[in-house]
Parts: sequence; C-alpha cells; structure tokens
Amino acid sequence: MSTLFTKIINGEIPSYKVAENNDFYAFLDVNPNAKGHTLVVPKKEANKLFELDEETYNGLMRFSRKIAIALEKTIPCKRVGMAVIGLEVPHVHVHLIPLEAMQDIQFMHKVTLKPAEFEVIAKAIAANL
Repeated sequence: MSTLFTKIINGEIPSYKVAENNDFYAFLDVNPNAKGHTLVVPKKEANKLFELDEETYNGLMRFSRKIAIALEKTIPCKRVGMAVIGLEVPHVHVHLIPLEAMQDIQFMHKVTLKPAEFEVIAKAIAANL
C-alpha cells in the first residue's frame, strides 16, 4: 500500500511542490511550524532514514541542502533547521524549517496559511533554486 507521501508524489493528493528530480520530491508542509516549512522525501519508499541505501541517503541530503539554501533566500530567518523524525508517516522525510528560535523546531506551535499563500511561497522557493 502506498504511503501518503507516495500518493503526493504520484499526484493522487495535491501538494505545493517546491522541486523534484528523478529521485526526490520537495513540497510545503500543510501543517507548518513556520512559513516555508518544507518536506523533502525520496520517491523510493523507505520507512526509516537509516534503512536507505547509501546512495539514496547521500542524494537526499544533497537535495535537501539545495532546497534549504533556496528556502533561506526566500523566507527571512536566522537559519533553516533540519529534523528527521518519521513517526507520523512511514516514509522517510526531512523537515526543513525556517527558524528564529529553538522552539520553532519543536512541532508545538503551528502557523496557518491560506492556499494562495502556500502557492506563492512554493513558487518563490522554486525560483531561488
């Protein structure tokens, strides 16, 4: 059975896509910790980060870095934080979160955005790639 993220990658569930290549897909989190909170996932399903083969793992980190640099150019912040938790969806995913303070990465405070805001942010990040 396909994961939620595989359904997003396949276009079965809509997303605010930031970027993709043959192996990875980046899109805005619809329940973000901060404006611009982006998820980066491998297209190949794997439940745990360290279950990825070395090539996919390194590729995920390279792709995440590229997205994080564009994200920092787009959303004013002190830095972009990265978290890999993976308990909520059984598909490896990297959270890239614009941070102003340590608590911004704790998944306790969420921001609400309108669909048009998500679209503008996704396009702006993509333009900075």
